[in-house]
Amino acid sequence: MNAPIRILGVDPGLRRTGWGLVVMRGNSLSFVASGTIKAPLDGELAQRLLAIHVGLAEIVRVHQPDEAAVEQTFVNRDGAATLKLGQARGVAMLVPAQAGLEVAEYAPNAVKKTIVGAGHAEKAQIRAMVKVLLPRATFDTDDAADALAIAICHAHHRTARVLAKA
Repeated sequence: MNAPIRILGVDPGLRRTGWGLVVMRGNSLSFVASGTIKAPLDGELAQRLLAIHVGLAEIVRVHQPDEAAVEQTFVNRDGAATLKLGQARGVAMLVPAQAGLEVAEYAPNAVKKTIVGAGHAEKAQIRAMVKVLLPRATFDTDDAADALAIAICHAHHRTARVLAKA
């Protein structure tokens, strides 16, 4: 269990999909890269989903993660928006699965609780804690910071997941 594990975190969205990559060595985490895939705002839904797919496929190809983690969809009052976001999430899960990676899912409150210690943390608190946990981390958007938080959450929970499978 001490071999380095490259973990890709993904925060799916139809406008911006954040991604972050960390390496876990034993109990130590280090920042590798992060960014945001920006889908065309004026494009059809299919074109937005294609942009997410192409962007994530390139990230997986370039960075060669070992595992992936995706945030679960937050269900709100607007059912149509939730369904569309679910489609972006489907693409975010499909791309690493196509590459043969195990894909874990985490509820937004579970990510916040793991990173900040409270399930209803604000974006600023998540950004601040990501910087504390990964001092060399850089991110261009809140979506990229959230993706790094998802990767960190997976790193914290993966040992239990591995042991449960054994």
